[in-house]
Amino acid sequence: MATCLGDAMFPEAPRATVRLLRRLGVDVEVPEAQTCCGQPMVNTGYLDEAVPLVRTTVSAFEGFDAVVVPSGSCAGSVRHQHGIVAERAGDPALVDGVARLGPRTYELSEFLVDVLGVTDVGASFPHRVTYHPTCHSLRMLRVGDRPLRLLEAVRGIDLVDLPGAEECCGFGGTFAVKNADTSVAMGSDKARHVVGTGAEVLVAGDASCLMHVGGLLSRQRTGVRTMHLAEVLASTADDPWTQEATR
Repeated sequence: MATCLGDAMFPEAPRATVRLLRRLGVDVEVPEAQTCCGQPMVNTGYLDEAVPLVRTTVSAFEGFDAVVVPSGSCAGSVRHQHGIVAERAGDPALVDGVARLGPRTYELSEFLVDVLGVTDVGASFPHRVTYHPTCHSLRMLRVGDRPLRLLEAVRGIDLVDLPGAEECCGFGGTFAVKNADTSVAMGSDKARHVVGTGAEVLVAGDASCLMHVGGLLSRQRTGVRTMHLAEVLASTADDPWTQEATR
């Protein structure tokens, strides 16, 4: 699942996900029929409007062994929100489809660690990195330390702890629009912690959080770059494309 942000604004994350999974021997397809999973509508209370998107998502990913998502929030939506939408719609076929799709849907680190059984994915990334665990991956999916275990196994990486790591970055979807001042204050706290680590790169598993904190880091001219977890894990010593991305 490429996700909306991945498809429209941050294609490096889904591309890196595909490269990584294929390197690990996974047969990967990216269904062109997929659209938005419906999370923005659900998060703002428009459950009825989310029904067509949930139905499209179920149809697009029917028949696959697993659906891998480079986003904790989108994976969380499929696993936890789609059932609410389907039940409200009163559509037994949709309820059944959602029930089949949810257990086969994995956030990227979950799939790598729990399904493939790997933490060392053969990555090389000789940079100072700090990791932000996003709210949905941490609290809804409970991915725990899986992303950190994957990062710790990356060759050459200097992984440093992020103070207040489990605090929300302030994005929160439409929260950033409806409560802009609060959102910016929370994001500024996160950016300050990131800069304090001396890291070259801030890594997270959700493009939305990276977009929010990355915007603040950029406007403050900190020199800290943001990269999706998939981009770091897809990077290898002989891969100039991903090495160049951090220069």
